[in-house]
Amino acid sequence: MGSTMNGRILVVDDEKAMVLALKAVLSKEGYHVETANSGEEALRKIETGDFHVVVSDLSMGGISGMQVLERARAVDPDLAVIMITAYGSEKTAVQAMKLGASDYLPKPFDNDELRVVVRKAMENALLKRDHRRLLRQVQDSYGFEQIVGRSENMRRVFDNIEKVADTDVTVLIRGESGTGKELVANALHYRSPRRSKPMVKMNCAALSRELVESELFGHERGAFTGAVARREGKFEAADGGTLFLDEVGDMPLETQAKLLRAIQEKEVERVGGNQAIKVDVRLIAATNHDLEEAVRAGRFREDLYYRLRVVELVIPPLQERREDIPLLVEHFLKRAADHFHRPAKPLSAEALQACVAHSWPGNVRELRSAVEQALLLSPGNEIGPADLFQGELKQLSLQVDAPAATIDGMPSSFREAKDHIVQAFERDFLTQALRRNGGNITKAAEEIGMYRQNFQQKMRELGITVDGEA
Repeated sequence: MGSTMNGRILVVDDEKAMVLALKAVLSKEGYHVETANSGEEALRKIETGDFHVVVSDLSMGGISGMQVLERARAVDPDLAVIMITAYGSEKTAVQAMKLGASDYLPKPFDNDELRVVVRKAMENALLKRDHRRLLRQVQDSYGFEQIVGRSENMRRVFDNIEKVADTDVTVLIRGESGTGKELVANALHYRSPRRSKPMVKMNCAALSRELVESELFGHERGAFTGAVARREGKFEAADGGTLFLDEVGDMPLETQAKLLRAIQEKEVERVGGNQAIKVDVRLIAATNHDLEEAVRAGRFREDLYYRLRVVELVIPPLQERREDIPLLVEHFLKRAADHFHRPAKPLSAEALQACVAHSWPGNVRELRSAVEQALLLSPGNEIGPADLFQGELKQLSLQVDAPAATIDGMPSSFREAKDHIVQAFERDFLTQALRRNGGNITKAAEEIGMYRQNFQQKMRELGITVDGEA
């Protein structure tokens, strides 16, 4: 009785009788089988078809089985290729395996051998496809696209992520609580060659010294009260992948010494053990503390500080990138509507203006929380300022020192309101930078972290003249 495993197979042989025999056996197994009577025809089908397994004769006239193998692997690395080899051609079969063939069948073979070899190859091919699909889903959830922003500050962050993501360099991410440091760590991992291996995270502030060390390095049975079984630590779990240490500034001094040794030696010892375990880990750390002050005060080891701060990425607080707020609001509204299965509901123009003007001490995390709560609890068809700020509304001032966001003649749509607010923000921000620097474009651009050319381009777009007047 045949299996009902789904899967598409291409059978390639220049002997028509062999093609028909193979197709008959494999079709009975429940596979969808297509055939090709030459290497040329096989290549055309591989280019246009979506196969999981190719079964090809090695020695054919014209394009050989070896060329079919090479092309198939180039088109789709997950494609399993099984080579049928003539008696006495073991050497060629070994060469085919080196080029990426999944397996080979030496002639003569019986139908049971064929079934077993194809089933194994199909299972592997389908597993690889599933793994790749899951990885894509994870990348969509945790990748670059989740970091929302078009401001100059954030563009610099994106540029720096791109520059270091594909290396193994240790990165220290700095920023206030709620700015999105973990999202940046995710982007670094999922844009690196380690993306198919684990991304392991640990918050150093949440645990006592004993627990921090047990979590990081693992422990042997009986190492301390409650250690009833051997446990693998985060370093071992992250082997081949990335270890993200959040709030590393809160790590106890004694543990810092052990972390430094693990980084230098590329090995760890479990608590209560004496065996060195080799680990291959890319380290990313994050902190909202002033580590330089902690070093001066003796709370953080200077040698570890320099080991962690090979590359530093600074995530700006939300009030330093107010022009991103409308984009973030739109992003969080859509995500919350999808997640909570609620209809999307726009912000009123007044609510959006209030969002841009608010100081957001909790940064992006606070904004997201306010938007999600407003979507769930607001009674009307749109979200107003009272829905977003509730008890805070009385204290909320729409006037901020720089920049003030104003809307002339309240726009009717969310998108129009967003564009008005962003333009008003940019105009005020650039104008005041010019005034502070006596109309000197170079100095104004430098002060706010923009390139001179970008600053001038924005001035032209917004109709700002060199004397700082819009």
